[in-house]
Amino acid sequence: MVEEIKAAYVFPGQDSLAVGMGLDLYVHYSLAREVFDEVDKTLGFSLSRLCFEGPEEDLRQTANAQPAVVTTSVACLKAAQEASQNGLPSPMFVAGHGVGAYAALVAAGVLGLSDAVRLVRERGRLMNEAGQRTPGGMLSMSGLNAETVRDICLSTGSEIAYIDATDQVTISGTQASLTKARRLAQIKGARRILPLKVTGPFYSSLMEPSLGRLRNTISEFTFNKPTVPVMANVTAQPLTDLEAIKEELVSQVVHTIMWLQTVENMIARGVTTFFEMGPGEELSKVIKRVSPGAQTFNISTAQTVTEITRWRKG
Repeated sequence: MVEEIKAAYVFPGQDSLAVGMGLDLYVHYSLAREVFDEVDKTLGFSLSRLCFEGPEEDLRQTANAQPAVVTTSVACLKAAQEASQNGLPSPMFVAGHGVGAYAALVAAGVLGLSDAVRLVRERGRLMNEAGQRTPGGMLSMSGLNAETVRDICLSTGSEIAYIDATDQVTISGTQASLTKARRLAQIKGARRILPLKVTGPFYSSLMEPSLGRLRNTISEFTFNKPTVPVMANVTAQPLTDLEAIKEELVSQVVHTIMWLQTVENMIARGVTTFFEMGPGEELSKVIKRVSPGAQTFNISTAQTVTEITRWRKG
């Protein structure tokens, strides 16, 4: 029975972006189509066309990328609900990785879709502006634990942006600091080091110039009490208080995203099944690395929606 499944809905961040995301959902599911159409109307331009057709260079501009990922993630959720006739297990928690937190807030009823994408577009603009003031980037590292990466950061002036798994950590910093960090990580035995396709050193203290205006922007929107607890990126704790949620949205921009701890804390509270709603399947892979026994479902395409429907029936 649905009630027996202890589920969480999780939503990916900007790294999962890809041209073509959401197109087949738009074609096959009316609720997904309504999501994209509402966002196009809200923003005053065709974000949906940018998602479906690119060009990638324009889609990856932060002010476009962040609302694009949130929109696609909500469309994935709506398509799954439509296909299963709302037979998806209700979540115990919702959680988003970075900007995915805004899709989680929509899923929990805290923000309406239009408000979420307007807020996220401004967030992206402010973060991009801060990144232009202090140019930099992000590096994903595999094969080193967080303590080793923290030592690398202390030696190079970079900062930890994400802790996704015990041996998967992403750092932010200036290009000079990242060059030094890459060399040191190689010496210490990192298996893989990949630059992220982002326009700045996100989730680090270098984003501080964006905080004041982001806080002011957030204060202009109406937030509703969540229907389920929202897991925080910074503390990895469940939030239900609206002021705490607003503060989390501000502070996450300059602090480490504690995704490993977030997943561990949801599992400790009884979650056994994770539904990843959004482009890509990175969160599902990471969750399996954190907890091989966890059940994960990725909902990103019409095919994966069909698979979920069959699973519910079978």
